[in-house]
Amino acid sequence: MESVKESGYRKNFSLIVTFIGLISVLFVLSLFLAFNFSKKKIEGDFISAKTNVLEESIKPYNDFFSNKLPEISYYNGFLDSATAAKFVDTVLLKYPFVKKVVFFDAEVRNMRYEDNGLNVGEFSVGMKNAYQFGTYIPDDSVKIFGPNAVQSNATLESFNELALKLYTFVNKLDTTKTPTQEELFNIFSNIKHNRIDYFNIPRFEDLKVYKQMITKKLPSEPVYQQDMLSFELDPMKIKIKNNRPLLYQSVRIEPITYDPLETSSEYETGEITLGGPFSAYKLYFISAKSFIKKEIFGYFFPIAALILIFYGLLLLVAFLIYRNLNINHKMFKLQYDFLTNLTHEFKTPVSVIKIAGNNIKSAASISEREQKLYGKILDEEADKLNGLMNKLLAFTQIENKAIKLNEDRIDMVEFIESTIDVHQLKHPDFKLSYEVTEFTHFVTDPVLLGSLFDNLVENAYKYSPPNQKKLHITTRLIKDKVVLRFKDAGIGIPASEINNIFKKFYRVQNQYNQAGSVGLGLAFCKELVNFMKGEISVRSVVGKGTEFKIVLPYNQ
Repeated sequence: MESVKESGYRKNFSLIVTFIGLISVLFVLSLFLAFNFSKKKIEGDFISAKTNVLEESIKPYNDFFSNKLPEISYYNGFLDSATAAKFVDTVLLKYPFVKKVVFFDAEVRNMRYEDNGLNVGEFSVGMKNAYQFGTYIPDDSVKIFGPNAVQSNATLESFNELALKLYTFVNKLDTTKTPTQEELFNIFSNIKHNRIDYFNIPRFEDLKVYKQMITKKLPSEPVYQQDMLSFELDPMKIKIKNNRPLLYQSVRIEPITYDPLETSSEYETGEITLGGPFSAYKLYFISAKSFIKKEIFGYFFPIAALILIFYGLLLLVAFLIYRNLNINHKMFKLQYDFLTNLTHEFKTPVSVIKIAGNNIKSAASISEREQKLYGKILDEEADKLNGLMNKLLAFTQIENKAIKLNEDRIDMVEFIESTIDVHQLKHPDFKLSYEVTEFTHFVTDPVLLGSLFDNLVENAYKYSPPNQKKLHITTRLIKDKVVLRFKDAGIGIPASEINNIFKKFYRVQNQYNQAGSVGLGLAFCKELVNFMKGEISVRSVVGKGTEFKIVLPYNQ
């Protein structure tokens, strides 16, 4: 049976080792896959996240183009130099990439302009005045066209381009269909390299009149005010918002024709075109591979931590299974030994009683000497059975708290001398001595204390060599505690066994246990001491002896 259990235990242990090996392989494989996933994720982000950086960086430009430019139309062409200066100031303050602004005070009329506008038939778009505003202009404005100003051909060219777009649109306008705001915005704006020109959008009723002015001269010769602003932009003033600083080490604006110097294998680079009036420029991204590797590990470590926690939980499960198997194995062995030894303990006196009974039964006559011999044998063996049953019963009752302390005042000298007399009668070769100091009486349960003394005295006799069977008992009162010491000169207990000797059914393997032992003696002592609200400890040196120390509460 023992070999079957051992083989089953080894099989279970092998399964645990196999399980740990399998999850360890899966752990390493998971870490490898997690690292590759992190690497591909960050490398993919290096390519895809450029768009996010671009969108964040050009948000001010998109706000300027979509929200600020249309504000010009709110004035319906009645901007003057002072109002335009205030408008431009807000633009220059909020949008640092706007370098310079030219304001054209223009009008659409039914008579020709000689040199300062666009004339097609009776339809004319002309400038009255033009002003230049900018960050580096010391005055509020500089007049660049009109009375007391020098005419600029570049200024006229910019104005005429947008005036021509206005004429082309009006000439093709279907007056039965209202154009959308998006169509009007596209017609009345002109996007050039680093520049945006914008005409205020006329009302649809005014556009109908413009249509009539192209084909004929109206009797009233109407004049309509138009405002045009030309914004010169500097892409280098765009504030780059690197929302992935752990991914992109450096982001800067460069011309499309820029030839990077960082082309070695130690760098990762990328680029994306700005678009619109900045289409000749790009955002240029650069990161050292060692810098990207930090981001890879930064992404990998949390995943690895989760994998490690999961792996740790699996190891914990494996450990708990292994410990449970180990405990079950030990419990099985203890119970098996207990049953074997208990059977042996019962079998010996039962066999002796059986033999004595058969001898009495089969004898024709029994002499007085034989009668006394068989009577003594039967009495001793019955005492052994009774003592064993009482110990088992008492152990169970104490363990389950089924009995109560029956306290009585005892004389320690008389109590110890009585115990010594009994055991010296049983074992004439047993040398017992005692010492009582500091007190003579105390209140306790004499029956339980007697069981405690009997077990420890018998234990000392059993585990001592034939020529060293001696025990010294000392009792002493220290403060409010009674300290009992049982010191023998026996074989001692190995240090590795000290923590196990008080366990139920546990037996130290030595030559003195070969005859069989239930393994309840010291466990019974510990239960007794705990029940009496005390403590028990042991010190031992192999080959020199053992000392048990018991501390009990002192009751007067």
